Amino acid sequence: METAVIHGSYDTKEHLGSLTVPIFQTSTFTFDSAEQGEKCFSGEEEGYIYSRLGNPTVQVLADKIAELEEAEAGLAFGSGMAAVSAVLMSLTKSGDHILCSQGVYGCTFGLLTFMREKYHITHDFIAMETEEEIERHLRKETACIYVETPINPTMKLIDLERVANVAKNRGIPVIVDNTFSSPYLQKPLALGCDIVIHSATKYIGGHGDVIGGLAAGGRETMKRIAKTTLKDVGGVMSPFDAWLLLRGLKTLPIRMDRHCENAIYMMEKLKAHPAVKQVFYPGDQEGNDYTTMKKQMRKGGGLLSFEVHGSKAQAQQLLNQLSFIKIAVSLGDAETLIQHPATMTHSAVPEQKRQEMGISDQLVRLSVGLEAKEDIWNDLKQALDQLQ
Repeated sequence: METAVIHGSYDTKEHLGSLTVPIFQTSTFTFDSAEQGEKCFSGEEEGYIYSRLGNPTVQVLADKIAELEEAEAGLAFGSGMAAVSAVLMSLTKSGDHILCSQGVYGCTFGLLTFMREKYHITHDFIAMETEEEIERHLRKETACIYVETPINPTMKLIDLERVANVAKNRGIPVIVDNTFSSPYLQKPLALGCDIVIHSATKYIGGHGDVIGGLAAGGRETMKRIAKTTLKDVGGVMSPFDAWLLLRGLKTLPIRMDRHCENAIYMMEKLKAHPAVKQVFYPGDQEGNDYTTMKKQMRKGGGLLSFEVHGSKAQAQQLLNQLSFIKIAVSLGDAETLIQHPATMTHSAVPEQKRQEMGISDQLVRLSVGLEAKEDIWNDLKQALDQLQ
């Protein structure tokens, strides 16, 4: 992968020898003749028509995520939620049902609620801890299974092979939000799943300067999404944003290694601090999900969550006492970011449902950056010390 992120899905000879992918900053494309235009629109001839329907810069990014995720084809979207909504809308119709992992990103929860209220597409959240549990919650109208792993923000893992085994027997597609892992740490399609989604804003981009989403899967499925919910709903990516993501991808492996190294260090320090009640990290050898992590992930990732002793006030006090660690949502940036899920990313989730998902008022989510690990810990420690 270290070579593929740099050289994959791009041939300099096809672009006048340009070492980096050119930015095709155009809204439309010309035809040599009216007849050629007709053939392009009818699908008889391949070619670019209009950048909402396809753009050379964006296509390189789509091809690259497909290669990295070991998929037949990929698509790029204007945001991670554009990718989530396009995929879910393309696979469902009124009256269908979606089976979901116990926790999902707050805006994904909002989308599912919107789809239920507007289009009568229902959903259930379950732990997916056994094949029997998954089987028991499937219905004849279940159109797809939607999984986050690690789950945001509790960091709980779902055994993807287990889910895929049940789904295959029923002919139900499995969608995996792979944002927290990136294709460097986890490959859901290789484990039997059908579609993988990324908020490319996070680890794919890696620098906090672009919003984007990606999806990868079977060629026919991606083609159907492209011709319907991507084209007609219109959550497309701009050429410049695709270029930024392609630039970020080149350093994905070395960034992820550093994120993971720093996260393990933070986990060990946090577990030993008296102000911390509990730490949640997939790479914790003492954690419940460590066996699953070793089976389906390269490393534990760059994200962890922890609960402090006390109440919401103590959690917010911790954030307010930090020096260079920034209070901000999102993740995967070079900077270390911290946020309070109950009042920020998952504030749209009703309190009872948040509690069921394991999101307490004392829970804090930390996206560990690329700074010197000692500096990150010193900032955390001085803030935690003030809670004593």
